[in-house]
Amino acid sequence: MPEQSKAKMYKELSRREFLLFAAATLMLSSGCDGLRGRRPRIGLALGGGGAKGLAHIPMLEALDELGIKPYRIAGTSIGAIIGALYADGLSGAEIRALVEQFLIKEEALLQLIPVPGSLRWLDFIDPALDGGGLLDSDDFIAFLGETISARRFRDLDIPLKVMAAELWSGESVVLDSGELLPALQASMALPGVFPPVEHAGRMLVDGGVANPLPYDLLMDECDVVVAIDVSGDRKLDEEDGLSFLGVLFHSFHTMSGNILAAKLEQQRPGILIKPDITKVRVLEFYKAGQVFAQALPEKQSLVKTLKRLMRRFDDRPGCAVFHPEPWL
Repeated sequence: MPEQSKAKMYKELSRREFLLFAAATLMLSSGCDGLRGRRPRIGLALGGGGAKGLAHIPMLEALDELGIKPYRIAGTSIGAIIGALYADGLSGAEIRALVEQFLIKEEALLQLIPVPGSLRWLDFIDPALDGGGLLDSDDFIAFLGETISARRFRDLDIPLKVMAAELWSGESVVLDSGELLPALQASMALPGVFPPVEHAGRMLVDGGVANPLPYDLLMDECDVVVAIDVSGDRKLDEEDGLSFLGVLFHSFHTMSGNILAAKLEQQRPGILIKPDITKVRVLEFYKAGQVFAQALPEKQSLVKTLKRLMRRFDDRPGCAVFHPEPWL
């Protein structure tokens, strides 16, 4: 690309978009020879964050709008669940419709049986005081089983890596083969809230204990990794005060944030997106509309960055040239 054209393109970018674009371009350029004859392989990493994880959905819609199909997906907790839905063949719009359909049904129920907003998620969750957690996620997993057609990892349209953690050692456990639903249940088993899940001879808990945003699982297989951090703000909600759940959620959020910060110092993904999600607690899934609205600016930023990558990467012989039409 002529230097004059490059300068004009960079001038059009905001500082933040420029940094995203430059990082992804640098990653691609370092492996240019390996791209000869094929399109770049895009990896998608989806982080944990409870209800804030609904912010992943607009980012999936961004990929759909550009005709980009990820080569690999890795997810932790809610990121693993949404990643599984996407890897199973549902579009971002279909996943959004699934969430909104559930909320509509929930609102209709609430007209008959008023329930405080903070308790609406109990629709799919039962108490489980004797199983190592406060709540039982079996009903929610059963709901997922009715929605996802794949029963084993090999049945998915896109290869998926699910991040969990071993209860006793805290070591990361990557699940990418065998039964799908138990892996998803393990990945979302937030310690103290949901019971640990026995799977493949191990007791597993939420992947956020070891790897809250598993972009590193994709770095060796993909040319560019798009990582979505949905952890949002890390302030203790004043409404929670020093309640049991408030302290538990905030402590876990802080721990996961520290783990991710340390990872980012060692290795960064090609494109890192972090929607500014505020005033949404871990289990407040009924705030989906609020989450979607707050995620919109980052979706637009992601679209701009990917469009520029697709439009043109490098003019050297043998390197991939990006075009705005659907690819991968």
